[in-house]
Amino acid sequence: MKLDINDFNYNLPEGRIALYPAEPRDSSRLLHLPLDGGPFEHLSFKDFPKFFRPGDVLVLNDSKVFPARLRGKKKGTGGKAEIFLLEENSDKTWEALVYPGRRLPPGSVVELFDGKLSAEIAERTTSGGRIIHFNCNGNLLDTIWQHGEVPLPPYISRSAEEADKFRYQTIYAENVGAVAAPTAGFHFTEVILERIREIGVKIVKLTLHPGLGTFRPITRTDFENHEMHAERFLIPDETAVAINAAKADGRRVIAVGTTGVRALESCCDERGLVKADGWKETKLFINPPFEFRCITGMLTNFHLPKSTLMLLVCALAGRERILDAYREAIENGYRFYSYGDAMLIL
Repeated sequence: MKLDINDFNYNLPEGRIALYPAEPRDSSRLLHLPLDGGPFEHLSFKDFPKFFRPGDVLVLNDSKVFPARLRGKKKGTGGKAEIFLLEENSDKTWEALVYPGRRLPPGSVVELFDGKLSAEIAERTTSGGRIIHFNCNGNLLDTIWQHGEVPLPPYISRSAEEADKFRYQTIYAENVGAVAAPTAGFHFTEVILERIREIGVKIVKLTLHPGLGTFRPITRTDFENHEMHAERFLIPDETAVAINAAKADGRRVIAVGTTGVRALESCCDERGLVKADGWKETKLFINPPFEFRCITGMLTNFHLPKSTLMLLVCALAGRERILDAYREAIENGYRFYSYGDAMLIL
């Protein structure tokens, strides 16, 4: 039977979308979905280390979110305007989205942060964004970090708060460049990571900067023709060495988040061996059926219905199995999406 995107739908009761994160981080709940077909387990994230064996490799995404949403006023009219930064092109020049686009033609100037910063709207890009030229008396990035807003996902129906600049990050976030966080890593604390290391697990990192494509809906029922936005990623030498040694020895490679999975599966050969080859781009769309070559399992959160992320986890665990797990999570009061609870597929 040929599947279409509607086969990856589920109904989420009102109030199940987490608007704030669990505190402390490792107090999130954890649903274990065994890949061998065993029964689901309902646990705390504090139980996560018990699933590891000596010699396993755990792969984290150290991408760091920057406060990409800048609110201001159009010079001359005072109309509300918003700039959503996507990528730095050069000193004081960025690619961005602007709102409302029709009222901000090329040459428009947006005044930001009570005059601390101004931005001239320039030409359109091939991807539908704009080139933005900033005028700033001080350090541009410092001003953005101080006054910009964390770009919370649209399903979090509240304004960003100052605390989100820290909490909408993993504790190991290091490489700045994301406009959406690798949220499966939110649950980790230093204590959890140290417990995993003490078991004899090798913890390594990669960088994949999630972009707005994370939230881009699949608009066609024949989802196979959906095109992913390109996302940049980097596999460090140390990470490639650790993963390839594990694969050669038959040891397990467990990725944290769909971003880590996409990076690893984008650059591995038929044996699952990965290559450290500098910064690259991926448009890999993982959907059923898909042959996973690198990872053994993954930690993830609960995803939007009919989304690319939902399709990825279904490709790993099976559509019916994932939908059963989601039904069980809903029945047991789990919190969903970016600030919600976790699922271990292993």
